Amino acid sequence: MSQDLNPAIWPLSATRVNGEITIGYISVSDLADEFETPAFILDELDFKARASLWAKALQEAFGTNAGTAYYAAKSFISTQVARWIEQAGLGLDVCTDGELAVAIAANFPAKKIELHGNNKSESEIAAAIDYGVGVIVIDSLQEIDRVARIAHEKSVTQGVLLRLNPGVDADTHEAISTGHEDVKFGFSIASGAAWDAILSVKKHDSLELRGLHAHIGSQIFTPDSFELSASRLISVLAKYRDEFGAELAELDLGGGYAIAYIEGDKPIPAQEILSVIATRVKSECEKARLKIPRISIEPGRVIVGPSMVTIYKVGTTKEVTLEDGSTRWYVSVDGGMSDNIRPALYEAQYSISLANRSSSAPLRKSRVVGKHCETGDIIIRDVQLPSDITPGDLLAVPATGAYGRSMASNYNHMARPPVICVLNGKARSIIRRETHRDLLALEIEEEPRQIGKGEAK
Repeated sequence: MSQDLNPAIWPLSATRVNGEITIGYISVSDLADEFETPAFILDELDFKARASLWAKALQEAFGTNAGTAYYAAKSFISTQVARWIEQAGLGLDVCTDGELAVAIAANFPAKKIELHGNNKSESEIAAAIDYGVGVIVIDSLQEIDRVARIAHEKSVTQGVLLRLNPGVDADTHEAISTGHEDVKFGFSIASGAAWDAILSVKKHDSLELRGLHAHIGSQIFTPDSFELSASRLISVLAKYRDEFGAELAELDLGGGYAIAYIEGDKPIPAQEILSVIATRVKSECEKARLKIPRISIEPGRVIVGPSMVTIYKVGTTKEVTLEDGSTRWYVSVDGGMSDNIRPALYEAQYSISLANRSSSAPLRKSRVVGKHCETGDIIIRDVQLPSDITPGDLLAVPATGAYGRSMASNYNHMARPPVICVLNGKARSIIRRETHRDLLALEIEEEPRQIGKGEAK
């Protein structure tokens, strides 16, 4: 890999050849010529390696107590990705009927699917039960009754986990911290809501309470929060044993493991962080005189995030004089917040490189912006870029696999970019570029019709 392409941030196959970035042994110029820009470039080799790594790390950390590493579909999903996930031995975590539809289209094994979500509709629950998903993660008292009723109507005993809120304030951005008390997710342990939920589930013959679940946030760099969450969940397992004389068999510790986006980011390797968590789980279970439950996790970002790169084409450049008399070089590209909303939502930071050539020009203070009609449409807020960047140049932003395409929108009626899979010099679309025809396909003309019993006036 080229010296300026940090292997902690870029995919395995990313390198420079004659000054130009190549991914999967294909130059970005050739990819741009063939598939146009903007485009998400997915390194198949990198993705598969990371999926296998996390499956193996879970097995090594917990041995016979290893449960399932569920890939979080929300980070990015397609039928092809679902097949890779199955081949790597992972399960699949879905949280909407749309994500479940992708799993079904890929013939993903139903028993290795878990259904999440804080507001699952009756149709989503019914579809999941009909397909035979292994477990539904329940998030509210109403949902307990809802899942129980639908399962009873279908003569099914549905396996469920209860999502608990362990009251852990993970060291991450507020918008992606989910384990503290003031959030929409889970049953609070501290308030007693978690125990009320357990008692409620136990009333229903159509529900099988298999264990507990927690997810404390995303992009977490240290194991401390995961350890504390595990300790508090295990205390509930012990209370359950003391009350009912039996032990729950499963504990899902969620995901949220960090990846590197910029220089200086130092995520903990899979084997290391899971080893630390395993030590804490074993210690807490020993103190509570509990058998170690089956431990599951939900990696998403750490698998797909570094596997994907977004390539853009420069359209315009502009020098802006700031209040202090200094200048900033604005570099506008052909994508923006419609293909990467995270900088606007979370002030997320990314790396960026001139991709189609090398440059020895002096660096200048720059800001890379998109083409949308929003001042906040900023991809990279502050970066030093070569001063000879010009329209037609290609820029590459690494680590965009998680939440780039999956959170993409059609703002300003922009067509969403394709996802191009590359491997050993060959490329193919696994999600094609949207077209204006796709956007206009939703437009319909129909005659107004009377709704309800009200009389027209």
